[in-house]
Amino acid sequence: MKILLIEDDEKIGENIKEYLKKENFRVDWAKDGEEGYYLAQNNKYDVLIVDWMLPKMSGIELIKKLREKDILTPALILTAKSDLEDKLEGLSVADDYLTKPFDFEELVARIKALFRRSKNIKENILKVDDLELNPDTKEVRRGGKNIELTAKQFELLKYLMINKGKIVTPEMIANNLWEMDEEINSNVINVYISHLRKKIDKDHEKKLIKTYRGMGFKLSDE
Repeated sequence: MKILLIEDDEKIGENIKEYLKKENFRVDWAKDGEEGYYLAQNNKYDVLIVDWMLPKMSGIELIKKLREKDILTPALILTAKSDLEDKLEGLSVADDYLTKPFDFEELVARIKALFRRSKNIKENILKVDDLELNPDTKEVRRGGKNIELTAKQFELLKYLMINKGKIVTPEMIANNLWEMDEEINSNVINVYISHLRKKIDKDHEKKLIKTYRGMGFKLSDE
């Protein structure tokens, strides 16, 4: 899952980014409202974490401008403003609201809930045919048999399963699984797909991961 954190406080921003990365989120960090607005417009994110009181553009204004452009990425406002009036105003434009100081576990739980709602995922366990992936326990099974994956392979498989039945391009994979300051090319992604295919499909007659030459990859039970 790829997060855009928009937070001007260096200490809070560093702590949030470090914690989320340990939880296997990819995090881009903008330190003022204009930079956050630019990144949110030009990149694909799963969830935005937005401070209210930002330099150059407030978090509320930023989210409003994104919505005006039909950019509906789920947004959580993270702020010290704890009055009821502030919460009501924040929730009139954002999808969730969390006050500082906060518990990191609660922040992660809220991010996951926003993501599930935005993708209309009713069950936490993702399933495609006899393949199952549990985002919480990090367990993957096919036909009831456990499959060991690296952290990046796990995130790649989760991304493919969330987009089951759809072709995802190498660019989409790079944008969602790597941070913006990481250089990645299609050869690297092909290697990850190859390794993942060996673990998921090798011992099964029915192949779930398909390659569409010149287009991308699709995971489906067709």
